[in-house]
Amino acid sequence: MSKSKLSELLEKRDAEITSQWLESQSAGGKKVSAAEQGESTRQSREFIQALKKAADNGASSDVAGPEWDSVKNILSEISSSRARAGYSSSETASFVFSLKLPLFTVLRTDYGKDPQVLADAVWEVTVLLDKLGLLTTEMYQRTREDIIVRQQQELLELSTPVVRLWDNILALPLIGTLDSARTQIVMQNLLDAIVATRSDYAIIDITGVPVVDTLVAQHLLKTVAAARLMGADCLISGIRPQIAQTIIHLGVDLTNVTTKATLADAFAIALKRNGQAVSRTRDAAGVQ
Repeated sequence: MSKSKLSELLEKRDAEITSQWLESQSAGGKKVSAAEQGESTRQSREFIQALKKAADNGASSDVAGPEWDSVKNILSEISSSRARAGYSSSETASFVFSLKLPLFTVLRTDYGKDPQVLADAVWEVTVLLDKLGLLTTEMYQRTREDIIVRQQQELLELSTPVVRLWDNILALPLIGTLDSARTQIVMQNLLDAIVATRSDYAIIDITGVPVVDTLVAQHLLKTVAAARLMGADCLISGIRPQIAQTIIHLGVDLTNVTTKATLADAFAIALKRNGQAVSRTRDAAGVQ
């Protein structure tokens, strides 16, 4: 089937093909709302028109040419919107693959009397739709990867909050693994908070960090050094016995960094250095 044959077929049987295709899409898969159904109908009609124009202007077996840009743009829009809406890759690719049956039905009706022409036409359509279906899946996957990367970035930012414990004293509680990417966010958040609050003391609490190895220790030292360059004295709390043993075994030098077992102990040191103290003004038991 030449490039114009597919265009002629779509031109001549446009309404029939589109109707059967929409029925095929709604026959299976996930349930959709009326709005989603309307959007799918719009996209399907636009796709048929773009497919017809592309097939008329270029070889239907090669989708890399500029005449297929409109088709690929539509597929990109569909892939992105469905990836964000929670569709699976197979549900997204079925937008293209479900077009096979309506086209094959029309091809059989129009060319059924000539087996060779029918076979060539079916093969041509199969190759074309397979390429477009794979392209749709690739676009979907790229969108999903972008979403995952963005979510990971957001989780990293949410997992590194800087808390203002007291006037001039900040705390940065860390939970989970501390890798290079997270260290950069930790450092940036802490430095931004130091500048914003003009604090002179910062406590990095690693109580929630399960493992401290050489890399983690180096990340902590870099963060402490960066805070000092901003004029803030940095303390590390949450040093458990096993972590202390690990740090000694690794030969990591923390002699120039104030370390404490608990956040409360580190907070008390920071208060003292800040010339402040917290004291009980009245015995709670004596309050009537």
